[in-house]
Amino acid sequence: MTNKKYFKLILILGSLTALGPFSIDMYLPGFSGIAADLNTTVSKVSMSLSSYFIGISAGQLLYGPLLDRFGRKKPLFIGLMVYILASLGCIYVADIDTFIFLRFIQAIGSCAATVASVAMVRDLFPVKDIPKVFSLLMLVLGLSPMLAPTIGGYVTEDYGWHMVFLILMCMGIAILAASHLGLPNTYKPDTSISLKPKPIISNFLKIIKEPQFYTYAFTGSIAFSGLFSYVAASPIIFMDIYNVDAKTYGWIFALLSVSFIGSSQLNSVLLKRFSSEQMIFGALIAQSVISILFLILSLNNLLGLYETIGMLFLFLGCLGISNPNTAGLTIAPFAKNAGSASALMGAIQLGIGAFVSFTIGVFVKDSVVPMVIIMTITTILAFIILNVGKRFIKQKIEISSNE
Repeated sequence: MTNKKYFKLILILGSLTALGPFSIDMYLPGFSGIAADLNTTVSKVSMSLSSYFIGISAGQLLYGPLLDRFGRKKPLFIGLMVYILASLGCIYVADIDTFIFLRFIQAIGSCAATVASVAMVRDLFPVKDIPKVFSLLMLVLGLSPMLAPTIGGYVTEDYGWHMVFLILMCMGIAILAASHLGLPNTYKPDTSISLKPKPIISNFLKIIKEPQFYTYAFTGSIAFSGLFSYVAASPIIFMDIYNVDAKTYGWIFALLSVSFIGSSQLNSVLLKRFSSEQMIFGALIAQSVISILFLILSLNNLLGLYETIGMLFLFLGCLGISNPNTAGLTIAPFAKNAGSASALMGAIQLGIGAFVSFTIGVFVKDSVVPMVIIMTITTILAFIILNVGKRFIKQKIEISSNE
C-alpha cells in the first residue's frame, strides 16, 4: 500500500468515525434556540439527545449482521442516505416531537458509518498495522467532542441552529461521496449468515450469561452513564443556569473533554504498573468521593460556574480511567465472537445512557442538584455491581495492553 493510498483510507475512515460525535455534540449550543423556535423547553429538547442514543444503541445490534451478510458498502451507503435525509428533515422541522423522532432516525443512519469503519479497518490493513490505525481513529474520536461543540457554538451564535444541521447534512453527503469513490469493496457478502432473530438473540444471550461479561459490562456502562448525564445536562446548566453564550459553552465543553481524553491516555501508562481490575476499583473509589463531595456542595449552594467546571473536570477524569479497562475486561473472554460481544456491550452502554439522559431532561430545570444526584447514584451502583459480580467470576480472563 502506497503512502498516498494509506493516507486517503485513514482520512475516509476517520471521517466515518467522526460523524457520530459531531452529530451528538455540534447541536448542543443550539438547545436554547431550538426550544424558542419550536415553542418548547430546553429540557424537552434534551430528549432529542436521548432518542439519538436509543438509535445508536439499536444500530449497534442492527448493522453487525447486515455488514457481514451484504458486504460493507451497501449497508453503509443506505445508512448514510438515511442520515442525510434525517438531517435535512431537522432543518425544516416545525415541532419538537418530530424533531425528537428525526434525531432517532439520524442516529440509525450514522451508526452505519461507525460500525462499518471498524469492520473495514480489519479488512483493509494487515494485522500488524491495525493497532496503529485504531490509534489514529481513536485520536479522531477523541478530538471530535472537543471540536464539535466549539464549532457548533460559533455557527449557532452567528447563523442559528438550523445551519448546524445543514452542515451535518453536507458532511453526510461528502462522506458518502468519499466512501463511494475512495473505499474498495473489502468484503465478499456471506449469504450463509442468518438474519433471523432467533440465532442472533441466542448468541447475545449466550454472551450475556458469562459472569465476566455482565459484571464489567454493567459496571462500566452504569459508571459511564455519568458522562451521558453531563452531556444531556450541560446546555441547561451552562447556558440557562449560568447564562453563558453559545460560543463560551463550546469552549467549556472542549475544556472538559480534555479531562476525559487526557486521563484515558494516561491509562495506558498506569497499566504498566497496575492491573485493569485495580484501575477500575481505584477509579470508582475516586469517582464516588468526588460525586459525594459534588453533591454536598450543590445541596448547600456552594457551586458557581468555575466550581462546577472544576468538579466535572475531576469526575470525567475518573471515567477516562475506568472506561477503557471495563471495556477490555468485558470482551476479554470472547476470542471467537468479539464483534457480537462488543456490539452488545455498546448497546447496553448506550441504552443506559439514553435512559439517564431522558431522566436528565425530566428533572434538570433550574438547578445542578438533579444531575449530581444521578451521577452519585450511578457511581455508587456501579461500585456495588463490581464487588458483587466479581464473586461469580470463577476464572478472570485479561488481555494485554497491546491487544
